[in-house]
Amino acid sequence: MQNAKGFTLVELAIVLIIIGILLGAILKGQELVDNAKIKRAVSDMNSIFVAYNGYIDRYQRKPGDDGPLATLTARGGAWASVTAAGNSDGNLGALVANTFTNGAVETTSFWQHVKAAGFVPGSITAAGAAALPNNGFNGLVGVFNNTTAVTGAASGINVCLSQVPGKAAAALDKQLDDGDPTAGSVRATLGTAGTNTVPGAAAAAPYSEASEYTLCRAL
Repeated sequence: MQNAKGFTLVELAIVLIIIGILLGAILKGQELVDNAKIKRAVSDMNSIFVAYNGYIDRYQRKPGDDGPLATLTARGGAWASVTAAGNSDGNLGALVANTFTNGAVETTSFWQHVKAAGFVPGSITAAGAAALPNNGFNGLVGVFNNTTAVTGAASGINVCLSQVPGKAAAALDKQLDDGDPTAGSVRATLGTAGTNTVPGAAAAAPYSEASEYTLCRAL
């Protein structure tokens, strides 16, 4: 009766090398996915920055604050579908509570106006949160005007991303600002996992990779 042969050291070494290569490929692939999401987040914020300033340059009014409605619909084309207008007082009345619900008049009109002007894709007639763009982290893109000293955002008009993982939030803040969630043009609020948490108190530094954040950038 012959003894059963086991693996030789060379064969075991080859198996371990193959496993190492596969693990390396998996980790590298995940890193590429994470980097792609971060790049998309930067693009999301930049596109709203361009839309906001491009609108002002074209119409000499802030999107969302522009009005009255008859003036907007008279522009024709996509503007015929617009149903919301601002009061043209020079101030965007987008409250923090409506950042991701799109419930206030000038929050609703903001998204309708930048879409009708062709700066942002999407349905002009979509209502509520359905009118807001999705971000690469399964959250939403929203805007609000920080006039009430919300420390998780800079003063003035902000574009915000919800459900941002801590690792991505830290990378975004370092890439766009100073890496500090409590200061600068990019700030963060600690969020509840899987929830579109509205901006609030500034999250403690440093960012935790075990947490999710709402990340806001001043326009």
